[in-house]
Amino acid sequence: MTATIHIADVIKHYNKVEAVRGVSFDLAAGEMVALIGHNGAGKTTLMKMMLGLIRPTRGTIAVLGENPAAGEFSSRRQLGYLPENVAFDAALSGRETQAFYARLKREPVQEALALLDIVGLGDAAKRRVNTYSKGMRQRLGLAQALIGRPRVLLLDEPTTGLDPELRQTFYDVIQKLAAEGTTVLLSSHALTELEERAGRVIIMNRGLKVADGTLEELR
Repeated sequence: MTATIHIADVIKHYNKVEAVRGVSFDLAAGEMVALIGHNGAGKTTLMKMMLGLIRPTRGTIAVLGENPAAGEFSSRRQLGYLPENVAFDAALSGRETQAFYARLKREPVQEALALLDIVGLGDAAKRRVNTYSKGMRQRLGLAQALIGRPRVLLLDEPTTGLDPELRQTFYDVIQKLAAEGTTVLLSSHALTELEERAGRVIIMNRGLKVADGTLEELR
């Protein structure tokens, strides 16, 4: 299978701190992979390098065949990203926020607004974000990440603040995307929630990849 994400011997230093130490793996289209590790294991740093937000100290990263840290990363529009702590303009409504991101990605606004219903925000779409609970802001972040049917979806602790019913809805949405060919990488510090959903698990510890395989293989 052709890799949509290619990570080869990646190292990232922050002064004397080694956040990522010689990590390598490939992710293919349609894979749903759990990236597991304690806080500080290097998960978020890896995701930020895949997005081109930070550069590796050494090693190679390719996303959809391009270097994400290059000046012209045309594939960025085909990426969806949900950070652990979402931040939106509190004065805008959910609807205005979603429309803003749709225009940024040059995607049809009406299609983006339809995602608010999918994540359970249809009734609150006209309310200002400053009235949203943490779980509602997280759902708005997911709706933003899904704009344009991304080929690669990077989700950092995506179900923080969601109740069990909404977590199930969330996983239904992303499993459907994976079935249609989207590469989904979910970062978490807890494996229990993902063990029946992820086809593959990558475990990080202190910047190192210590395991990579299906749950059956890891067991």
